[in-house]
Amino acid sequence: MALAKLLLLAFPAFAQYDLAIVNGRVMDPESGLDAVRNVAIKDGKIAAITTRAVTAKKTIDAKGHVVAPGFIDLHSHGLTNAANEFQAHDGVTTALELEVGVSAMKSYLDTRAGKALLNYGATISHAASRGIALKEIPPAKADVIEVGVGLRGDNSRNMTVTKDEEFSQLAYLLEKGLKEGALGIGVVPAYLPGATRTEVFKVYQMAARWKVPIFTHIRGRGEEGVQEAIANAIGTGASVHIVHLNSSSRGAVLANLEMIAGARKRGIDVTTEAYPYTAGSTFIESALFDDGWQQQLGVTYNDLQWQATGERLTKETFEKYRKQGGILILHSMKPEWIKQVLASPFVMIASDTMPYAAGAHPRGGGTFSKVLGEYVRELKVATLMEAIRRMTLLPAQRLEPLAPQMKNKGRIKVGADADITVFDAATVRDTGTYQTGPKFAEGIPHVIVNGVVVVENGKTVPNVFPGTAVRGIYGVR
Repeated sequence: MALAKLLLLAFPAFAQYDLAIVNGRVMDPESGLDAVRNVAIKDGKIAAITTRAVTAKKTIDAKGHVVAPGFIDLHSHGLTNAANEFQAHDGVTTALELEVGVSAMKSYLDTRAGKALLNYGATISHAASRGIALKEIPPAKADVIEVGVGLRGDNSRNMTVTKDEEFSQLAYLLEKGLKEGALGIGVVPAYLPGATRTEVFKVYQMAARWKVPIFTHIRGRGEEGVQEAIANAIGTGASVHIVHLNSSSRGAVLANLEMIAGARKRGIDVTTEAYPYTAGSTFIESALFDDGWQQQLGVTYNDLQWQATGERLTKETFEKYRKQGGILILHSMKPEWIKQVLASPFVMIASDTMPYAAGAHPRGGGTFSKVLGEYVRELKVATLMEAIRRMTLLPAQRLEPLAPQMKNKGRIKVGADADITVFDAATVRDTGTYQTGPKFAEGIPHVIVNGVVVVENGKTVPNVFPGTAVRGIYGVR
């Protein structure tokens, strides 16, 4: 052993592995492994999990730390490395835009190729596609990759797809996105007053025919949206994932959890997610703030916080910023609602990260660390292994039918992608606030993406871009 160490120091090329994470508490939610092990990585894959000593070109000593699969975020609007850096410090290795989706799949994937800090992917956007089909969004605008095409100030949000040729064009655009690698269809009726229940049902029919999942921001703030999504899934056979059940349910969270649990028990493919904050964030110019928003959301002007300045709004400033457009933070949920939804074993953890800005919602840098620190360690809402399962294995399994590469993510096993998060269960916590915006989490010293260290000793490793695209294989299966 002494000779091997001397050879390694003198000639690093003699190392059997590229990277070793040693002495850590390895927790794998698929096998149930929870024990001190050494994890060896080669060519971006986990090559060995062992109690024996391993030699590598680089070694991370994880003594006293958990070695877990990298966290998979199904709901991130942070489409840039500026946002992804905060997510990386929160333990995220894969950040996907599945709620709204993108308007031009090929452009999105091409733009990020070879330049991404984290693994990336997206759905194809129903909102943007319907806008093009309605001839309200020029295709050139849709080709520009930005969050929220078709649901902010666009005229198409108040229009309805009714004509056969409109549905035909909508189907063509959605299927085109799927052929280009989309991970399903992003459907957000809450932002589209003109999208009738019939129109949305037809999109579910398309998804069922194509055997791809729908990711949806449901209508309303109670039971009706969950009932519509489940009814559509039953009536069409489509697979559906309901995003941020906490903010979409509010006081109806227990009823909605019961509805989803009942549907799942009866074989309906419906899943859901939540984030651990009592505030949401969205565009002030969206349909969520059309007339009647105070009654619908159960809030007042003072519950709205303007992202750019941190100020709470008044009637006058609301009207001013509504015309201007921009992002606000919406304080509208109670702590007990969050605890109720996070206690459910089938609810995945997802951040709803917004595009990076100095005053953006802190969930962009703290969702996973907040769950681990506050809801697992302090409140004991879930066990540590259970929380890891809902951050890693469950999101991976949600995507596997359309993206088989996800079978190699969300696990610590030989042959899996080396997406790994090393954290201290005793100290991990989020540090951002609604005043500061996202900040790097504490207690997550090391994060590895495809075998490449992107966070080391709590610091971002510069000039590494190991993220690769997570692609759907529609039409290939």
